[in-house]
Amino acid sequence: MLGFRLSAQTPPPARPVTDGVVSRFEHTYEVDPALMTEHVRQQQIPNWDFRRIVDSRWEHLHWMRDHFADQVIAASELLAELEAEG
Repeated sequence: MLGFRLSAQTPPPARPVTDGVVSRFEHTYEVDPALMTEHVRQQQIPNWDFRRIVDSRWEHLHWMRDHFADQVIAASELLAELEAEG
């Protein structure tokens, strides 16, 4: 039987990053739940499920890049190009 204690899987408190964005885990950003409750009822999910969702999104992005991108351009390259133009 698989199981977990929800109390042991409660996410850490959200820390604000910018207006409307919070972070609970390193390199993971989310819309501030306070803004979301105006439109969508929020539910608590355990840490392991949250991490599973984030990991599967990264896997999907890697798959898309591998199948549809001719090249990957770093954001720093794009910013340098924009600064050179302007």
